[in-house]
Order: sequence, then C-alpha cells, then structure tokens
Amino acid sequence: MVLVVISLFRPGKLYIQGLKKSLAYIYDMLPRIFMALLVSGFFAVLIPADLVATWLGRESGVRGILIGSLVGGFTPGGPIICFPIAVVLVKNGAAIPPLVAFLTAWSVFAFHRIVAYEFPLLGMRFVTIRILSSLVLPPLAGFQAALLEAGLGKLT
Repeated sequence: MVLVVISLFRPGKLYIQGLKKSLAYIYDMLPRIFMALLVSGFFAVLIPADLVATWLGRESGVRGILIGSLVGGFTPGGPIICFPIAVVLVKNGAAIPPLVAFLTAWSVFAFHRIVAYEFPLLGMRFVTIRILSSLVLPPLAGFQAALLEAGLGKLT
C-alpha cells in the first residue's frame, strides 16, 4: 500500500506502469495457483491420512525426520507446488519436526534444480561439495524443531 501511495506522487504516472505489471503478474500466476490447488487436491486424495500419520506423525520420531529429509529433496516444483503438499501433510497428521525437515530438504536439495541448473551451470565438483556439506541441514532442522516444540510446549 505504501508503494502505491509513493507511485501516485512520482512523475510520469508510474502508478499506471505498476498497475500494468501487477496485472501481468496476476495473469501469469493464476494458472500456477490453479494447478497448485489441483495438485494438492489430488495429493490429499491419493495419500491416505493414516500413512502420513504413521510415517510423519507425532510418534514417528527420528524416522519421521529422516523420511521428511529424504522425501523433501525429491519433491518436484517450486513453492506453488511444495507448500500445498505441506499443507496436505499437516492436515493428514504430519508432525512439525518431520515437516520442517521436509521443507528444509526441499529448499536445499530439490533434485530437479540440481539436475536442471546446478550441475550444468556449476559442474559436478561444486554440486558434490555443496550436497555433501549440506546433508546434515534437513535432519538438523527437524531435530531443532523437535527441541523447540518440546520447549515451547512446556511454556503453555
């Protein structure tokens, strides 16, 4: 809102350019949002809640964190796909620590980005060093989330 007000007072009618760009972004994003909701809907139906609760639920412990760490790296797509999947996982019984590990692995190890961008642009040596140096991050984030959840649970 502040940017809209600032653009109104700038010379050259910048607010019209901003409005045109905003509409172009909306036009570009609407199909993606639609597809993300479609994917999450099918994902919700295809993945049984009891399976999610068993493998990623409160009682999954270390196993759930490790599974989240592994699966997250192989989840294709950007945030428009991954976050609706994360919402479905939560609604189907996934606990916070495995979900944190899942999202961390997705952001650090997205296999599709490694194959499409990192390897061709930066080479095998860089990709190998980056992956090996980052392997601990998703499980570490999951364990940290478990500690924080336990600590915050004592406050309430």
